[in-house]
Amino acid sequence: MSPVLAEFLGTALLVAFGNGVGAGVTLSKSYAKDAGWIVITLAWGFAVALSAYAVGQFSGAHLNPAVTLGLAFDGSFAWADVPGYIVAQILGGIAGASIVFVHYLPHWAETKDPAAKLGVFATSPAIPHTFANVMSELIATFLLVIGILSIGANTFSDGLNPLVVGVLIVGLGMSFGGTTGYAMNPARDLGPRIAHFILPIAGKGSSNWGYAWIPVLGPVLGGSLGGLFYRSVFSGKDTPAFVIVGLVTIVILGLCYKFGVRPNKSTSVKSKSA
Repeated sequence: MSPVLAEFLGTALLVAFGNGVGAGVTLSKSYAKDAGWIVITLAWGFAVALSAYAVGQFSGAHLNPAVTLGLAFDGSFAWADVPGYIVAQILGGIAGASIVFVHYLPHWAETKDPAAKLGVFATSPAIPHTFANVMSELIATFLLVIGILSIGANTFSDGLNPLVVGVLIVGLGMSFGGTTGYAMNPARDLGPRIAHFILPIAGKGSSNWGYAWIPVLGPVLGGSLGGLFYRSVFSGKDTPAFVIVGLVTIVILGLCYKFGVRPNKSTSVKSKSA
């Protein structure tokens, strides 16, 4: 299997499991409805672990543009392979979300709240606040990339690494997921959001494109900074890119704080994500 195909399939599997639990706890007449945040965070952790087991041997199981960028900035992944990985991951997100749509087909019409349906596919902030929402995604993804690189630097029994990464996802969800739903992954949010836009979901309402840039920008900044921070501080390999990306991030955050417009409150839901 080619690495690009592996990233597509792995991300599709990740989103199918992850968005699947979102559908289960949200949609009307599901036996899992209202199962709660612990179920969501555990299921997303299992989703990441299982997807990594499935395709890790072929592509390294990035399954996330922010992770791909972080590893490239860290120097452990070739920049030439970054575009192909990112395209495959986003397409995989669309495919995985489409599987969830088909699986829960009769439940969409039974669920009356359009925002709840969107929450199955994509994230929304608990409190709409542009600067804080970008910071939440940045911090969570920064810690995600630091965690992945730290896990990779240790020696585990054969085959244990994906499970440990799954535990990392559970921890991040429980600690940092309550603000924005911890997308931490542009492909996990943008891909399913595109699926929500194009699929014939009964009574689906808006795809909330006004918020869609935040779970892309925040993870991209956080993942990039995480890779550069690890390279500079943990590996002791100073690089001018750390300073440059850091300054760019400060400028972007400053603009978000000064000019950011709050996303539409009417589209805010408790996001089921990871």
